[in-house]
Amino acid sequence: MKYLAFIYGAPDAGPQMDTPEMGVLMEAYRAVEKTFTESGAKLAGEALMPVETATSIRIRDGKTELMDGPFTETKEQLGGFYMFECETLDEAIALAKQIPTVEYGTIEVRPVMVFE
Repeated sequence: MKYLAFIYGAPDAGPQMDTPEMGVLMEAYRAVEKTFTESGAKLAGEALMPVETATSIRIRDGKTELMDGPFTETKEQLGGFYMFECETLDEAIALAKQIPTVEYGTIEVRPVMVFE
């Protein structure tokens, strides 16, 4: 089964850009990326541009609305994801627990719906 691990974090949580701590975090991501790839479980994974670059779209009563940024108000923002192929949710959780952002953010693991 496929699982998505959504990576959430507040902009002011965790290491900030251009700091030695960010270098440590990026090295941790490189290591876990290697682990995920070598295990064969990783199907995809990407970081996202900052939430300020997002455009949200709604259509209500036939009228299209475009809004800058995310639609929902939240402190934590979606920053990236991994897609895993795992036999069980427990396997997906074990992988997701290795994502470095888990130390200061939230990792949401969700099965991917299969349409027959």
